[in-house]
Amino acid sequence: MFESRCGVRCNICTRKEQVNCKGCLNMYIPFWGGKCGVKSCCEEKQLNHCGLCTDFPCEMLSNMGKDKGFDPKPKIEQCKKWRDETFK
Repeated sequence: MFESRCGVRCNICTRKEQVNCKGCLNMYIPFWGGKCGVKSCCEEKQLNHCGLCTDFPCEMLSNMGKDKGFDPKPKIEQCKKWRDETFK
């Protein structure tokens, strides 16, 4: 079962409570008040998460968070797992 659009595992996120994040599946606007391009893209394409996209992994997901020191690889791998679970 997917937990986010981009592959973040919300159920084990250590920052979730600190920033009052309800997860992108449960909020209209991200907790930081801006716009999440990945969330918007998935929702516009009516996809549950990036792993179901024909462009996966796209440049946006592959660079998500790099400017803040986050490694996007774990999110990409998680989206692959969710995709594989969907098509079992």
